[in-house]
Amino acid sequence: MNHLMIAPIVLPLFTAAIMLALGGEQRRNVGAALNIVTTFGLVAISIILLRAADVAPTGVAGVYRLGDWPAPFAIVLVVDRLATLMLLLTSLLAAAAAVFSLARWHRAGVLFHPLFQLLLMGINGAFLTGDLFNLFVFVEVLLAASYGLALHGSGTARVKAGLHYIVVNLAASLLFLIGVSLIYGVTGTLNMADLATRIPAVSAADRGLLEAGAGILGIAFLVKAGMWPLCFWLPSTYAAAPPPVAAIFAVLTKVGAYLVLRLSLLLFGDDSEASAQFGDHLLLLGGMATLAFGAIGSLASQDMARLAAFSVLVSSGTILAAIGLGQVSVTGAALFYLISSTLGLGAFFLLIELVERGREPGADVLAVTRELYGDEDDSEILPETGIAIPATMGILGVAFIGCAVVISGLPPLSGFVAKFAILTAAFHSPIGALSPATWIFLLLLIVSGLAALIAMTRAGIRSFWASPDRTIPRVRLIEMVPVATLLLLCAIQTVKAGPVMRFMQATAQSLHAPHHYVRGVLDSPIKPDDSRGPT
Repeated sequence: MNHLMIAPIVLPLFTAAIMLALGGEQRRNVGAALNIVTTFGLVAISIILLRAADVAPTGVAGVYRLGDWPAPFAIVLVVDRLATLMLLLTSLLAAAAAVFSLARWHRAGVLFHPLFQLLLMGINGAFLTGDLFNLFVFVEVLLAASYGLALHGSGTARVKAGLHYIVVNLAASLLFLIGVSLIYGVTGTLNMADLATRIPAVSAADRGLLEAGAGILGIAFLVKAGMWPLCFWLPSTYAAAPPPVAAIFAVLTKVGAYLVLRLSLLLFGDDSEASAQFGDHLLLLGGMATLAFGAIGSLASQDMARLAAFSVLVSSGTILAAIGLGQVSVTGAALFYLISSTLGLGAFFLLIELVERGREPGADVLAVTRELYGDEDDSEILPETGIAIPATMGILGVAFIGCAVVISGLPPLSGFVAKFAILTAAFHSPIGALSPATWIFLLLLIVSGLAALIAMTRAGIRSFWASPDRTIPRVRLIEMVPVATLLLLCAIQTVKAGPVMRFMQATAQSLHAPHHYVRGVLDSPIKPDDSRGPT
């Protein structure tokens, strides 16, 4: 168990190294097999770690100190409920994307499988690390891999959007370094748990510099989370990315949200004296703005890929605004929503490629033109009525309805349970009367669901009913299974909503009271036989 904590980082790293040593293009099938085996291995490891964190009395399953140096000097990995939850979500989404890519997408460019594993290494490291500098290292690893994956398959639109994505994230990385440097200059440490103990003691003269560093660091995180107005790069990048890449990219915005949630409550919680709740109000306002922008963008989208990309912004805005409310019960409900929305969006990104496969390029834009100018010929459409729907289109249609229900938050699937839980938790706020900002957030949460329903219904009509002469797409079983599996996980989350919600609320309580996390890291014992330190 001790060394299993580092496996989510080491395993994909070694797998990527083996793939590169074998030669990525010459032995593509070997690389594909290694990718699948490693990704499913990560699923199993994540489940074991999550169960260990769940049964741990403090919610912290263990602290891995590389080199066995004492904290805060050690490079530490912390396995708690939130980290293992995000590990499992990432591995499940990665497994679906990896299987889907075997049909054809992994052959569209070079080094797909090594880049995929390096991306997983960076994401897992970002979730597990307990140190800000190593967080920067892992974020840069995942970004470097994501650059190659975003450009996978080439194409003018993909290259243009990919270069935009690279430039924006390089700028965010510079802000990351500046923010970390300012925080280190004031506190003298970058260990997250150690920071939590030192921030309350920062003098009033240095507190402005500390909060400036935290603000700059927050901007870097919010660029990755896609908060408005820092999100203009996201719709074009996600819409142009290859389907399996876009599916795994659905969790990248959640990396930014995870970091905001983790650090805001750990460093600027109720125990941080004068800096308590630093930035929460701005986070609530920014989340609501992102939620509104994503809903408007969904209604304005004329193709499914952009609709899915703006739906990512709706998901991100909902989570950020919920974090900004600063309530334990709302945070737990937001974590439930995070899992549901990410799985639903991952399934939708994969499904889009299957639905669009049998349509002419730009079909949605042409459909809007025909609606606007009445450019249609009824004599060509009417004779087609009454033709039986082929089995392929029926299966794709059912999957599309499942994605629409989850994303828009309709009953009976997990999206409805998640939004209902957020609304219920906000209305039962222990603070008393709801603030105007909270009322606006709840209204936006409901309206965004209505906007998603309208946009998804319109897209479904154009794709499945308004194109009777379209070519029936050729879909392989290996492509439908990942989509069906992700939707099945949403259904399981609905059926098991009680136990899942209890886990989320326990996670939220540990985040809002991080003393167990701090003590677990700083008081982790050194092995007796290594007490003299490494040689």
